[in-house]
Amino acid sequence: MNDAVRAALESELGAAVRDMRGVGGGSIAAASKARLADGRTVFVKTLTHQAGDFGEEAAGLSALRAVGTLRVPEVLVHGAVGGARFLVLEWIASGRAAPDHGRALGRGLAELHLQSARDACGFDHDNHIGATPQPNEPCDDWVSFWRERRLGFQLQLAQKKGVADRGLSRLVEKVIDATADIVAPVAEEPMSLLHGDLWGGNVMADEVGAPVIIDPAAYYGHREAELGMTILFGGFGEDFYEGYDEAWPLMAEWRARLPLYALYHALNHLNLFGGGYHGTCVGQAERALAAI
Repeated sequence: MNDAVRAALESELGAAVRDMRGVGGGSIAAASKARLADGRTVFVKTLTHQAGDFGEEAAGLSALRAVGTLRVPEVLVHGAVGGARFLVLEWIASGRAAPDHGRALGRGLAELHLQSARDACGFDHDNHIGATPQPNEPCDDWVSFWRERRLGFQLQLAQKKGVADRGLSRLVEKVIDATADIVAPVAEEPMSLLHGDLWGGNVMADEVGAPVIIDPAAYYGHREAELGMTILFGGFGEDFYEGYDEAWPLMAEWRARLPLYALYHALNHLNLFGGGYHGTCVGQAERALAAI
């Protein structure tokens, strides 16, 4: 951490930074555990090599935390000085997951979705999913939003980067065209506040083993879109889905619709990491079409 960032942190937090050491916290930003002169311990993320700031993440965390159904780190401060950006969160000690961790996560997620339900999709600002821009301008309906702001956006980006060949492009375009038919059984469900990037690395257990969600790419969308990411890399046991269904029962054939949503994340990984995800995109697209 450079001197300017340290000085800005100390000014915003009202206490000197006595000790700071690096911790695991993702591949984009540097993450540290800082001890302050007043006895507090905080989590600090800093970023110097990419455009943007931490305002997007802070807004997502604050929105999720405000619902209150799952533990989410409190945002203490975020800002920028010079070419560096910083985000300071409450420190949550990592613990061993409790035996009911998966079920509690599913139940809390369903309650988050249920309690935040509203009519409109999107968000009041664009943000990022990983290092990829995520447009959130609302559309008239969920089908249009998913076609244009999610699958269409990622496909166009992949084509510009040269990582989507003609075969994959045609396949994804078929999914885009079929979106209305795929989601027809749940078209009347409301939109919910979504974490937006719910994979195993963005879930932790706190000091008592309870679930904590971190690093969101938040927006309002259909709740099944949240579950789509959970099938892409695994790590979510059946107790997670059972806990969700207990709190807010899922509609019939919900599993068949998840590849539609997993495809978005597969395309994002194709754009971020290259052709190694080409086969994953093809597989999710084919499974999405099978839901019709």
